[in-house]
Amino acid sequence: MRVFVTGASGFIGRAVIAELCGAGHRVVGLARSQAAAAKVEAAGAEVHGGSLDDLASLRAGAAAADGVIHLAFDHDFSSSREAAARADTRAIETMGEVYAGSNRPLVIASGLLGIAPGRVVTEADAAPSGWGRGASEVAVRALARRGVRTAAVRLPPSVHGRGDYGFVPLLIGAARQHGHAAYVGDGSNRWPAVHRLDAARLFRLALEHAAAGSILHAVGDGGIPVRDIAAAIGRGLGVGVVSKTPAEAGPYYGFLATLIALDTPAACDRTREQLDWHPTEPGLLADLAGDDYFAAAAARA
Repeated sequence: MRVFVTGASGFIGRAVIAELCGAGHRVVGLARSQAAAAKVEAAGAEVHGGSLDDLASLRAGAAAADGVIHLAFDHDFSSSREAAARADTRAIETMGEVYAGSNRPLVIASGLLGIAPGRVVTEADAAPSGWGRGASEVAVRALARRGVRTAAVRLPPSVHGRGDYGFVPLLIGAARQHGHAAYVGDGSNRWPAVHRLDAARLFRLALEHAAAGSILHAVGDGGIPVRDIAAAIGRGLGVGVVSKTPAEAGPYYGFLATLIALDTPAACDRTREQLDWHPTEPGLLADLAGDDYFAAAAARA
């Protein structure tokens, strides 16, 4: 199968390319710069120039492929989240229009954090339309009714592994800067997590086998207490671990202050049953027990 992948040069995207190529698929990755193109080529994919704002390039990339995995999203939290959500929905609708009536697969990345704080989120839970990628999930459900084999893979806040530059490195950076690791309140709120290689395998399985309109959960760790994550960071850096009040969280975490305090455990029973997907890579705490995260943090310091 010829697969068009957006977000192909990213941390998850390069793992998805490797997973697809290993399964015999031919991959074409979207790249908006020469640096991104070099990463896409190094990962083993052909390069398709363009960006999420270039709808013509998205349309052409999808039309020339047998299926799409859409990973790209504007995660610049300094800009408008509403604008990012609108751009994501436009991109999905543009590529989906090409596949209407064809039953070709269009798999998108979505998110878990904040869907239903305080209880275990399942695949049966609908994402609020005004939340994050909620509108994107609405768009894929609509496309499923038009003959596109859509699936949304919800990712945890931590997709971890070698080369991670997401939330966990930001937590490590805050601990290094302030001289201690931290959590909010009693730290019992839970974060789900998944290893990038397990997530990549789920994207491939969704592309190959998921039923139209599927909601899938890429969950390896269903809910790790944030105080345990902080404790692992403290051990890795050799610093203490303290509790922060909500008022103290802002100066310590910055834009992460609201997110780090959320309690969003998640289940993936339906995903495992439907696609026979079973995570095999180390969990987040096992990853934090190694040297990779802290060597990388020291190199960035």
